[in-house]
Amino acid sequence: MDFTCRQQPKGVCAVRGDSQKVFRNGKFRRPKMSRRARRDTLAFIGFTAPNFILLGVFVFWPIVYSLFLSFFKWNMIAPKKTFIGIDNYVSLFNDPVFWQITRNTLALAVFTVMFKLGIALALSIQLNRNPKGGSLYRAIIFSPTFTTSVAVAMVWTWIFEPTYGLFRFLFRALGMTSPDWIYNVHWALPAVIIVLVWSGIGYDMVLFLAGLKNISQDIYDAALVDGVTPWQNFVHITFPLLSPTTFFLTVTSFIGALKAFDIISIMTDGGPMNSSNVYVLYLYQNAFQWFKTGYASALALILFLLIMVVTLVQNRLSRRWVHY
Repeated sequence: MDFTCRQQPKGVCAVRGDSQKVFRNGKFRRPKMSRRARRDTLAFIGFTAPNFILLGVFVFWPIVYSLFLSFFKWNMIAPKKTFIGIDNYVSLFNDPVFWQITRNTLALAVFTVMFKLGIALALSIQLNRNPKGGSLYRAIIFSPTFTTSVAVAMVWTWIFEPTYGLFRFLFRALGMTSPDWIYNVHWALPAVIIVLVWSGIGYDMVLFLAGLKNISQDIYDAALVDGVTPWQNFVHITFPLLSPTTFFLTVTSFIGALKAFDIISIMTDGGPMNSSNVYVLYLYQNAFQWFKTGYASALALILFLLIMVVTLVQNRLSRRWVHY
């Protein structure tokens, strides 16, 4: 460590490279904080403390308390909690319904993200060409985004209704028989995926459109001179330059699909025979319908770990295809 005592008070040496410490009378001491520095520190604490308090109360403490409850048997009514160790986790992994709703949730997430991003990207490319009435089209496509989930679920429940729903009349006009959709074990989950894709396209389209606007037209002009086809334009220019937006939407859409609840609860309530039941709805049923609080807490922890693992995997894979 390098010391210097030049132009310093008697008995004081500064540590070169460390302006925060001085060597005074054989000991390292920090200089006293100035009045302005103290005022800035207090201002920082005052502005950030409410956020940290809210995060602690509504995010971190529920996670810790949920982990604590997962080792107990409790119905939220009785004052006494019975400690059962890891029995909730053992029951969970031996529960065939748990594996069924896990498959449903992953299938819903994969297909929802895939179709939603694909359709939104195609629409954004078309709207980026500034067609006549483009503003009206953007408003129409974006409108489901600010429509409440309850309204969306109720309208689509009527559309899928097997007796007098809109799809019944459309299929009949085409000479086809409409499926029973939300009342059929094979069609309930696809029906939910259709609604989630429809309701989320607008938001993704707007972000893709913003990303397209940031791509310089000079790049496309240079590619045109080299004789690049439209498909090569998309593969080698558009998609790579949109990869940060695509990555952001993939992560957020996947997390949102894993947490899907309200639309499914209203349309199918997880039925028939759990064919459209998903993780968060099953968690809600255990906690607030069947009062299996410990079991529901174990489900919540598994969901937290699932989302964390999926996000970390996506972040690691993004290094191969995301270009900033």
